[in-house]
Amino acid sequence: MERGTPSADDPEYAALARFRFLIRRFLHFSDQAARVAGLEPQQHQLLLAIKGLAHGHAASIGQLADWLLVRHHSAVELVDRAAGRGLVERAPDPADRRRMLVRLTPAGEDVLRRLSLEHRVELRSAAPALLASLSSLLAEAGADRPAPPAERPAEATASRDASTRRLRRPISRARRHDDHPPVTRPGSGS
Repeated sequence: MERGTPSADDPEYAALARFRFLIRRFLHFSDQAARVAGLEPQQHQLLLAIKGLAHGHAASIGQLADWLLVRHHSAVELVDRAAGRGLVERAPDPADRRRMLVRLTPAGEDVLRRLSLEHRVELRSAAPALLASLSSLLAEAGADRPAPPAERPAEATASRDASTRRLRRPISRARRHDDHPPVTRPGSGS
């Protein structure tokens, strides 16, 4: 067995299962809160991404796709639905008119504010169990050394964006015409 790989009866599995359960419970809460507010969970994530990414400015569709881990066309559809509900507005980027920028409308700001307050209350309630579970998981994994310094937001975004782009690249590229071997047909003399 590789060093650092948990055995079948290792408590690390229980710690990991507990941590994932707590995360899923929070995500379930988040999905339900969005639905009660009249949004689909992805719409709530979109509003939060716009607010978090843009820092008071507009976010591009490409940035939103990267942040939400969806393809560009899926982000466009999500923005279209949110714009149809009056939660966001789009405008061409003045620096590059091919690029669309998205910002929250006052209605989008209002629904996001209400949902964020609910989420803060839930996080305060869930935090002790989440932190204890994470600490247990890290201790079980032998991570008793100090954690590395936290990344600054710009570094985290750049790192995430680069890894997301790698994940979203096609597995194989389309072959060019000259990549194919010549086709010979019976009776063609070649």
